[in-house]
Amino acid sequence: LREPGLNLRVVQLFRDPRAVHNSRLKARQALLRESVQVLRSRHRAEPRGPARHQQQHLLLPPGLLGGGRPPQPQHRAEFFLGGALEVICQSWLRDLLLARRAPDWLRRRYTQLRYEDLVREPRAELRRLLRFAGLTVPPALEDFVLNMTRGAAYSSDRPFLISSRDAREAVHAWRERLSRQQVRQVEAACGEAMSILAY
Repeated sequence: LREPGLNLRVVQLFRDPRAVHNSRLKARQALLRESVQVLRSRHRAEPRGPARHQQQHLLLPPGLLGGGRPPQPQHRAEFFLGGALEVICQSWLRDLLLARRAPDWLRRRYTQLRYEDLVREPRAELRRLLRFAGLTVPPALEDFVLNMTRGAAYSSDRPFLISSRDAREAVHAWRERLSRQQVRQVEAACGEAMSILAY
């Protein structure tokens, strides 16, 4: 970041963890290997030595907690997805706290973007990001962003299919799809980061 020849800028994208969990559950099979890798990264990052006494909030499907038994095959994907989201939220929190304490030279090169803000005001957020990066806003790029976030369809049955859709619908889809228990679990595991991000 301090290398003058690079002029590196960092844009960190965030999304409401409840919506992230909803999307990850929808694409559970496609994300299973990625979730296991994320969980392994936490294991490698944990300090060796005495066990930590930090409370864990694993995001588990209903009825899965019980006697320390391994998850049943039908719940294994949800077990890994939930654990991975918890690791992601812990990583977000570390980043957010680092950004709060960052010196001026770092603050000038780092910005945050909430997915929800981009979806609600795509043109304004695009202009803000490109201004931050020192770039101009071509009209075609504004049109593209508006088209991709204001399409006719809400979603696709195929995960990771990039298409024009009404992304505003995706912002609150978790309210209809997640159970109250799932919402409470996400909020318990991700509450600190959610509070900083005003979720």
